[in-house]
Amino acid sequence: MRFEVDAEHAGQRLDICFSELADVPRSQVRRWILDGKVLLNGNVVRPSRKVSTGDIAVGELPEPEPTQLQAEDIPLEVLYTDKDLIVIDKAAGMVVHPAPGHSQGTLVNALLYHCDDLAGVGGVLRPGIVHRLDRGTSGVMVVAKNDDAHRHLSEQFHDHTIERMYLAFVRALPSAASGKVDAAIGRHPKDRKRMSIRTESGRSARTNWRVLRRYPSAGLSQLEIRPETGRTHQIRVHLSSAGMPIAGDPVYGRPREKQRGRGFRIELERPALHAARLTFSHPRTGERLDFSAALPEDLAALEQALAAFESKSKST
Repeated sequence: MRFEVDAEHAGQRLDICFSELADVPRSQVRRWILDGKVLLNGNVVRPSRKVSTGDIAVGELPEPEPTQLQAEDIPLEVLYTDKDLIVIDKAAGMVVHPAPGHSQGTLVNALLYHCDDLAGVGGVLRPGIVHRLDRGTSGVMVVAKNDDAHRHLSEQFHDHTIERMYLAFVRALPSAASGKVDAAIGRHPKDRKRMSIRTESGRSARTNWRVLRRYPSAGLSQLEIRPETGRTHQIRVHLSSAGMPIAGDPVYGRPREKQRGRGFRIELERPALHAARLTFSHPRTGERLDFSAALPEDLAALEQALAAFESKSKST
């Protein structure tokens, strides 16, 4: 795996920088560096070595180790699959990978059951997660099946050549037809489980939005979202900071979501955010691939209810 350090990562420790670029846990990268498997400009250095713009970090990955994760027969909506990658329509409520409190029932557990050709991505026999969707977010995801695919897809995400389009329902009626939020995102200064634009150590983040429909009677709008970067909770944080919190968001949305607002009641158990489209270049052939996922049942029902409520309000 070979990466050139850009201005965004300059000044970071090597283990942090390589971990973010390769999408591999920092603890694992640290072991590789100490074992001499990651070089900076051709030299063995310490994990704490600070990197500069233009530095070249190269990792020679070890042979894959067996995973301790269990394969689980969990239904998956597969949009496409071949020997290099698999594209799925993730259901809302599904956690992407195991973490404390979520050791089972994740997308990774499901992939281990449905895919018998997963290679040793990142040095471990496991699915190659190259990007994530929050637990409550539904929609299109791509997963690498081998290290080469993982590297190519990771580079596309890093270089912002992958196109992503989301749909969101927000509790706002923006006066502008479109806009852009350009604000760094980091950990919330008081709540470490949340992200915030009010941080001194944030990473640059940019989110473009466009109004698709306004529902004045309900005080909601449907937006098309095109993020340029992929920070944790980026869309939810940026829209909330711009006064357009996503409907149903228990963390960054407005409190008491289920109360009636302008007579319209929102019944959602998750943020009204859906990854509707993903476009990228195939890591082996270079062919440009484009995948879409329709609104899931709960958001389609919300869209229909808003249209009906708006129509009824205009007729009375």
